[in-house]
Amino acid sequence: VQLVESGGGLVQAGGSLRLSCAASGRTFSTYAMGWFRQAPGKEREFVASISWSGESTYYADAVKGRFTISRDNAKNTVYLQMESLKAEDTAVYYCAANKARISRNSDYWGQGTQVTVST
Repeated sequence: VQLVESGGGLVQAGGSLRLSCAASGRTFSTYAMGWFRQAPGKEREFVASISWSGESTYYADAVKGRFTISRDNAKNTVYLQMESLKAEDTAVYYCAANKARISRNSDYWGQGTQVTVST
């Protein structure tokens, strides 16, 4: 599985962005998908994940209520809708795919997309 993120950029605090992660391969619908982020000088942290069916979603406390993860298995794409962005959301955002539950040890990773929130 190859993952390619897009949709990052510069946005003012309070604004919105939607990240996309396009996956190659015909087995996309069998993978759990997730988003992580890494800010300068910090460890990569979990942001959100979604089960293969889309029925179950999980969020980090820091983004709960502001971010929404979704997937379109027909398009082999997972999304992260980010609302009410804060300066502390600034990071490189990575997409991950895993047969089992999403974790830092997930099998596949994208190259990342930069999100910068200005104040």
